[in-house]
Amino acid sequence: MSDSGWYPPHGQNPYEHLYIYYLKGRMDADWQPQGSGFIGVWEEGDSSFLFFTRPAMEIVTQLVAQNSPLRLLDHFYMRYDQWQGQKSGPLHIAGFCISPPWHPARAAEDEIPLQLDPGVVFGTGTHPTTHDCLEALRQAFGEEPIASALDLGTGTGLLALAAARLGCRYTVAVDLNRLAARTAQRNVCLNQLQQGILVLCADAVKSMDFTCELVVSNIHYEVMQTMLRQESFLTKKRFILSGLLRSQARQIEHLLAALPVKVIRHWQKDGIWHTYYGRVISAHL
Repeated sequence: MSDSGWYPPHGQNPYEHLYIYYLKGRMDADWQPQGSGFIGVWEEGDSSFLFFTRPAMEIVTQLVAQNSPLRLLDHFYMRYDQWQGQKSGPLHIAGFCISPPWHPARAAEDEIPLQLDPGVVFGTGTHPTTHDCLEALRQAFGEEPIASALDLGTGTGLLALAAARLGCRYTVAVDLNRLAARTAQRNVCLNQLQQGILVLCADAVKSMDFTCELVVSNIHYEVMQTMLRQESFLTKKRFILSGLLRSQARQIEHLLAALPVKVIRHWQKDGIWHTYYGRVISAHL
């Protein structure tokens, strides 16, 4: 399936049918049933969600029986479009042509093509904050070349891919979720950008020490607050902060006001989602 690099004929989504098993307890990172339609494990706190493309109750029941800390709480079926909240297919956003490998699209002359296999990880490009981050990347790279970037909470890896295609020579893409990191790495390989993007499964705040010119953070508000209080934030030249609701955005603005930074542009969608692009005035590299 997708991890092997093989995709079905044009228009046929390999994840069309999703069978989801909700477990109490965390999974072994190396667990990989063979020939089962297994997609991966999404971990959330002390719970695990197992994703398959076909029914797998027998496999999951056996797994739970062999691992006493695990307990099956529930199971679900849904179509992929329901899970992602939209029909999968090519997207034309902020000058990028983003298409899944099972539904390739021809980019217009002024568009940058990207292949994206989101699997069951969110981040296809349709969310307002992702759209605005792509716009912010366009603006940042349009002002002057950027050689290095740090993408915190990379998800599918879309923003790291976009930065690389815009000319960034080296990007570190970080996500604490193992399935997200695996998905991002798959997308790096799909776009043949292994030489320019390093994917890490790591803590976003602890990754702030990486030296880079641009930090992109489309991440949880609580994590972003901590990130802005790190001394290493001020070693970056520019920043893109997103994923913020209105009340959270006000708090982030308050934190930024106390720092030697300048907000160059502020996006807001539907009065709800907020994204900031700015420059660190005292940055030193």
